[in-house]
Amino acid sequence: MDKPTETTWKYRGRAWVFGDHINTDLILPSEAMYGKVPEDEVKRYVFRAIRPEFAERVRPGDLVVAGVNFGCGSSRPAARVLKELGIACVLAESFSRIFFRNAINLGYPVLVCPGITRAVRDGDELEVEPLEGRVRDLTTGEELQAEPLPPFVRQLVEAGGLLELLRRGERLRA
Repeated sequence: MDKPTETTWKYRGRAWVFGDHINTDLILPSEAMYGKVPEDEVKRYVFRAIRPEFAERVRPGDLVVAGVNFGCGSSRPAARVLKELGIACVLAESFSRIFFRNAINLGYPVLVCPGITRAVRDGDELEVEPLEGRVRDLTTGEELQAEPLPPFVRQLVEAGGLLELLRRGERLRA
Protein backbone atom coordinates (compact mmCIF):
# COMPACT_ATOMS: atom_id res chain seq x y z
CA MET A 1 0.00 0.00 0.00
CA ASP A 2 1.30 3.44 -0.84
CA LYS A 3 1.91 5.92 1.94
CA PRO A 4 -0.75 8.64 2.09
CA THR A 5 0.20 12.09 0.84
CA GLU A 6 -1.50 15.44 1.18
CA THR A 7 -3.98 14.51 -1.54
CA THR A 8 -4.57 10.87 -0.59
CA TRP A 9 -5.63 11.08 3.03
CA LYS A 10 -8.75 9.16 2.18
CA TYR A 11 -9.19 5.41 2.03
CA ARG A 12 -11.96 3.62 0.19
CA GLY A 13 -12.47 -0.10 0.28
CA ARG A 14 -14.50 -3.12 1.19
CA ALA A 15 -15.09 -3.91 4.86
CA TRP A 16 -14.06 -7.21 6.41
CA VAL A 17 -15.90 -7.33 9.74
CA PHE A 18 -14.62 -9.23 12.78
CA GLY A 19 -15.90 -9.47 16.34
CA ASP A 20 -14.48 -8.67 19.75
CA HIS A 21 -11.15 -9.79 21.23
CA ILE A 22 -9.49 -10.78 17.95
CA ASN A 23 -6.07 -11.72 19.23
CA THR A 24 -2.76 -11.72 17.43
CA ASP A 25 -2.82 -15.54 17.26
CA LEU A 26 -5.96 -15.27 15.11
CA ILE A 27 -4.49 -12.51 12.97
CA LEU A 28 -1.14 -14.25 12.45
CA PRO A 29 -1.00 -17.84 13.74
CA SER A 30 2.20 -19.33 15.11
CA GLU A 31 2.53 -21.80 12.23
CA ALA A 32 3.26 -18.79 9.98
CA MET A 33 6.05 -17.47 12.15
CA TYR A 34 9.55 -18.19 13.30
CA GLY A 35 10.81 -19.46 9.97
CA LYS A 36 8.20 -22.21 9.68
CA VAL A 37 7.09 -20.92 6.28
CA PRO A 38 8.96 -18.82 3.72
CA GLU A 39 8.63 -15.09 4.37
CA ASP A 40 6.76 -14.52 1.11
CA GLU A 41 4.05 -17.00 2.20
CA VAL A 42 3.33 -15.60 5.68
CA LYS A 43 0.47 -13.41 4.41
CA ARG A 44 -1.46 -16.50 3.29
CA TYR A 45 -2.04 -17.37 6.96
CA VAL A 46 -3.74 -14.13 8.05
CA PHE A 47 -7.05 -14.85 9.80
CA ARG A 48 -6.89 -18.46 8.55
CA ALA A 49 -8.51 -19.92 11.70
CA ILE A 50 -11.60 -17.70 11.54
CA ARG A 51 -11.80 -16.56 7.89
CA PRO A 52 -9.92 -19.13 5.77
CA GLU A 53 -10.79 -17.27 2.56
CA PHE A 54 -9.47 -13.91 3.78
CA ALA A 55 -5.91 -13.97 2.42
CA GLU A 56 -7.05 -15.13 -1.02
CA ARG A 57 -9.94 -12.69 -1.36
CA VAL A 58 -8.69 -9.53 0.32
CA ARG A 59 -7.69 -6.75 -2.06
CA PRO A 60 -5.32 -3.84 -1.53
CA GLY A 61 -7.30 -0.97 -0.08
CA ASP A 62 -9.78 -3.15 1.81
CA LEU A 63 -10.46 -2.29 5.45
CA VAL A 64 -10.62 -4.40 8.58
CA VAL A 65 -13.47 -3.53 10.96
CA ALA A 66 -13.51 -5.04 14.45
CA GLY A 67 -15.04 -4.87 17.88
CA VAL A 68 -13.34 -4.25 21.20
CA ASN A 69 -9.77 -5.16 22.11
CA PHE A 70 -8.55 -5.85 18.57
CA GLY A 71 -4.99 -7.19 18.51
CA CYS A 72 -4.90 -8.45 22.09
CA GLY A 73 -2.38 -11.13 22.97
CA SER A 74 1.28 -11.28 22.08
CA SER A 75 3.42 -8.72 20.33
CA ARG A 76 3.83 -10.76 17.16
CA PRO A 77 3.97 -8.70 13.94
CA ALA A 78 0.23 -8.76 13.27
CA ALA A 79 0.01 -5.08 12.31
CA ARG A 80 2.94 -5.47 9.91
CA VAL A 81 1.35 -8.36 8.04
CA LEU A 82 -1.98 -6.50 7.71
CA LYS A 83 -0.10 -3.54 6.27
CA GLU A 84 1.84 -5.81 3.91
CA LEU A 85 -1.43 -7.35 2.70
CA GLY A 86 -2.51 -3.88 1.63
CA ILE A 87 -5.25 -3.39 4.23
CA ALA A 88 -5.64 0.40 4.12
CA CYS A 89 -6.41 0.73 7.82
CA VAL A 90 -8.11 -0.98 10.73
CA LEU A 91 -11.21 0.51 12.35
CA ALA A 92 -12.18 -0.94 15.72
CA GLU A 93 -14.24 -0.16 18.78
CA SER A 94 -10.94 -0.37 20.70
CA PHE A 95 -7.43 -1.81 20.34
CA SER A 96 -5.06 -3.57 22.66
CA ARG A 97 -2.31 -1.19 23.67
CA ILE A 98 0.55 -3.20 22.22
CA PHE A 99 -1.12 -3.70 18.82
CA PHE A 100 -2.06 -0.01 18.66
CA ARG A 101 1.50 1.09 19.48
CA ASN A 102 3.06 -1.39 17.05
CA ALA A 103 0.77 -0.18 14.26
CA ILE A 104 1.60 3.45 14.90
CA ASN A 105 5.34 2.73 15.00
CA LEU A 106 4.96 1.06 11.60
CA GLY A 107 3.19 4.11 10.25
CA TYR A 108 0.02 2.07 9.86
CA PRO A 109 -3.26 3.91 10.49
CA VAL A 110 -5.60 2.38 13.05
CA LEU A 111 -8.67 4.29 14.19
CA VAL A 112 -10.88 3.89 17.22
CA CYS A 113 -14.44 4.21 15.94
CA PRO A 114 -17.27 3.77 18.47
CA GLY A 115 -20.29 2.01 16.98
CA ILE A 116 -18.45 0.65 13.93
CA THR A 117 -19.52 -2.97 14.40
CA ARG A 118 -23.15 -1.97 14.84
CA ALA A 119 -23.14 0.12 11.69
CA VAL A 120 -21.00 -1.79 9.18
CA ARG A 121 -21.63 -5.18 7.60
CA ASP A 122 -19.20 -7.47 5.85
CA GLY A 123 -18.66 -6.31 2.28
CA ASP A 124 -19.93 -2.75 2.77
CA GLU A 125 -17.99 -0.13 0.84
CA LEU A 126 -16.39 2.36 3.24
CA GLU A 127 -14.73 5.72 2.82
CA VAL A 128 -12.41 6.79 5.63
CA GLU A 129 -10.83 10.19 6.20
CA PRO A 130 -8.41 9.48 9.06
CA LEU A 131 -7.32 13.06 9.70
CA GLU A 132 -10.90 14.13 10.40
CA GLY A 133 -12.03 10.76 11.73
CA ARG A 134 -14.88 10.57 9.23
CA VAL A 135 -16.14 7.14 8.27
CA ARG A 136 -18.85 6.80 5.66
CA ASP A 137 -20.57 3.55 4.83
CA LEU A 138 -21.21 4.14 1.14
CA THR A 139 -23.43 1.04 1.02
CA THR A 140 -25.89 2.25 3.68
CA GLY A 141 -25.21 5.99 3.79
CA GLU A 142 -24.45 5.90 7.51
CA GLU A 143 -21.71 8.19 8.82
CA LEU A 144 -19.61 7.61 11.92
CA GLN A 145 -17.05 9.63 13.80
CA ALA A 146 -13.76 7.94 14.64
CA GLU A 147 -11.01 9.47 16.72
CA PRO A 148 -8.96 11.50 14.22
CA LEU A 149 -5.28 10.70 13.75
CA PRO A 150 -3.20 13.13 15.78
CA PRO A 151 -0.45 15.08 13.99
CA PHE A 152 2.41 12.88 15.25
CA VAL A 153 0.69 9.75 13.92
CA ARG A 154 0.14 11.49 10.60
CA GLN A 155 3.87 12.25 10.50
CA LEU A 156 4.69 8.58 11.18
CA VAL A 157 2.30 7.35 8.48
CA GLU A 158 3.69 9.83 5.96
CA ALA A 159 7.26 8.78 6.81
CA GLY A 160 6.49 5.07 6.53
CA GLY A 161 7.00 4.45 10.24
CA LEU A 162 9.22 5.39 13.16
CA LEU A 163 12.33 3.60 11.88
CA GLU A 164 12.10 5.36 8.53
CA LEU A 165 11.63 8.69 10.28
CA LEU A 166 14.77 8.06 12.35
CA ARG A 167 16.74 6.88 9.29
CA ARG A 168 16.01 10.25 7.72
CA GLY A 169 17.31 11.99 10.83
CA GLU A 170 13.90 13.54 11.52
CA ARG A 171 12.18 13.94 14.85
CA LEU A 172 8.55 13.75 15.73
CA ARG A 173 6.88 17.13 15.71
CA ALA A 174 4.82 17.95 18.75
